[in-house]
Amino acid sequence: MNVSTNVSLSGPAEPLALRLAELRGPAPQRSLNARALAALAANPGCHRRAVLDAAGVDKSALAARLGRPAPFGQSPFAIARGVIFESRLKADDYSALLEPLRAHLGVPADDRAPLLVPDLLHRSGPAVRADRTAEALALAAAEPEAWTLLDHPMLRLEVAGSTAYLEPDALVVHGGRCTVVEIKSFPVLDGSADPAKVGAAARQAAVYVLALQRTAAAAAGQAPTDDPYTEQRLPGSPRTSVLLVCPKDFGNRPTAVAVDVRRELAVTRRQLSRMTGIDRLLDTLPPGTDFDLAADRDGAPARTSEQLTAAVESVPAAYSPDCLSSCELGFHCRAQARCGDRVEQLGRGVRGELGSIRTVTGALAAASGSNGGGTDSGGTDSGGTDDGDDAVDDAAERLAYAAALRAEALGVGA
Repeated sequence: MNVSTNVSLSGPAEPLALRLAELRGPAPQRSLNARALAALAANPGCHRRAVLDAAGVDKSALAARLGRPAPFGQSPFAIARGVIFESRLKADDYSALLEPLRAHLGVPADDRAPLLVPDLLHRSGPAVRADRTAEALALAAAEPEAWTLLDHPMLRLEVAGSTAYLEPDALVVHGGRCTVVEIKSFPVLDGSADPAKVGAAARQAAVYVLALQRTAAAAAGQAPTDDPYTEQRLPGSPRTSVLLVCPKDFGNRPTAVAVDVRRELAVTRRQLSRMTGIDRLLDTLPPGTDFDLAADRDGAPARTSEQLTAAVESVPAAYSPDCLSSCELGFHCRAQARCGDRVEQLGRGVRGELGSIRTVTGALAAASGSNGGGTDSGGTDSGGTDDGDDAVDDAAERLAYAAALRAEALGVGA
């Protein structure tokens, strides 16, 4: 159960960190965890989410201030259930957790190879914890015969020029390699679990595997492999099969499921590499832009809803209906797309098929055969010719042909 938070770093801050802190204002910084990175990797072209996540802005609070809160998220009950389940697994020297670890990873049941649990300085800041984790991982990997459990390690991952600190539930190190262990509170019923929940957990675990791959490659002075289906057998490198530990049936007895995350790893790596650098995105913001959610001395919001709306809309978004289930600002961006008559509200597939047609009105006009979509693509006015007009005419012709085929298939007008 990942409930990590970011803690202010000690020492002088870098210019990028200072700029991000200015965007956030005095409000508490929200951690950029693996769940957020997995959602960001699903939509790497969204500059809005990239900037807000890098700055640590509370997007749930921001959406509420904008008047369109997101009606989703983990309930307090689910979070409490996960924390209780994890605490039971780790009580009495991890006795309950050892059962699935022995069954799936081969942890010895006798005392000839006791499980080592180093101190990872959990009360320190994320930078100190990440350094300590790297040190403990290197020491554990250097002892191939030993079994080591890293309880809530802290990992670093560079994303678009910004550092994210990630906290998996556990790592098991043996034979010079490590395995990510994620503890989830959803049940495994008759040997199977909810595919949607397993998929979300796999995407989250893939972020941890990516961070560990880059850490191991950097420690060995090598470049990470570009092939997600090839495991670099470096000291401390992760296996691409992770272990999900969940309640068995409806009880509290744990069971485990091994999940191959190579496909999720490939998608995450490719999508994160497509993200534009945070520093370049910040350079495009209007002077004075911030997302300050704090209150002034009188208890009134430091920024009005209108000011926050202007700040949010100054950062381009890449909306699609998928955002409604993964991003707190999805409902605000949907309303913005609807007000602008943008085709993005119809989904990525439709957006791609429409080519240079940018509005729903233009698409409908093109489908009906009228020349109503020419102003969507940013072409010139009637005083000149433009290649954009040819692109729109081509898209309109293809769209009208598709509409005619559909009408014929449905028997319209017969």
